[in-house]
Parts: sequence; structure tokens; C-alpha cells
Amino acid sequence: MKFDEIQIRVRYGETDQMGVVYHGNYALYLEMGRIEWLRKLGVSYKRMEETGVMLPVVSLNVNYKKSMCYDDIINVKTQLKNVPSAKIEFEYEITNSEGDILTTASTTLVFIDMKTNRPIRAPKYILEAIEKLN
Repeated sequence: MKFDEIQIRVRYGETDQMGVVYHGNYALYLEMGRIEWLRKLGVSYKRMEETGVMLPVVSLNVNYKKSMCYDDIINVKTQLKNVPSAKIEFEYEITNSEGDILTTASTTLVFIDMKTNRPIRAPKYILEAIEKLN
């Protein structure tokens, strides 16, 4: 499946007193990668929400390999795991500028109808955009 990559410079406020990225901030980096992946597909969270669909994270798995530190430039690779149904799954790999793998991760999100608060199938326009990737 198609993947996308973004670069991020680690900011001081994302680190602890030792200059190492606080573990809770990894979810933000993954979200940034996922949002850009969707945006490049032609899909925005804002549009989904305007049409009554939200996409909450229901599962987050992070494997920490090496530390990320203040001012590091990291590369977040985001890849769609499979064609979505009522859920959409992503895999991630975060590397440093030397190409070392710092983190691997995965997320599962579920398409939810905002009126009923119940799971729904992926919107047709998302499935059509993904189909064009292959």
C-alpha cells in the first residue's frame, strides 16, 4: 500500500529535563504523519467531520527502539496497512537523519457516525481515493 513521509524537528517543549522526547509525544508525531497521509490522499479530518464522520483512535501500539532528542530531525513514514472497512489501520516507522530506526508503531481508527455515535463503513470517497493508489 501507499506510504507517505514527513520530516519533523523535535522541539524543546516535547522533551523532558534530559532533552529526550517524552513518550506521550510520540502519539502526536504519528498523528501528524497520518493527517498528512490522508491530506495527500485528498481527505481532511475537517471535511469528514463536516459530513458527520469522526475517526477516533481505538488502538495505539508504540515500540521504542532508540531515543529521540531535542533538535533531532526525524522522518515519520506512514503506511496504510490494508483497505479500510469500518476501521482504518496504519503502520509507522520513525527514523533519524542517519536512517536509524527509532520507533515503530501502529494505530487503528474507527469511522463513527457523529449523530448515532456508532461505527460505520469507510466513506465511499475515501475508498475511491485509496483504490486509485493501486
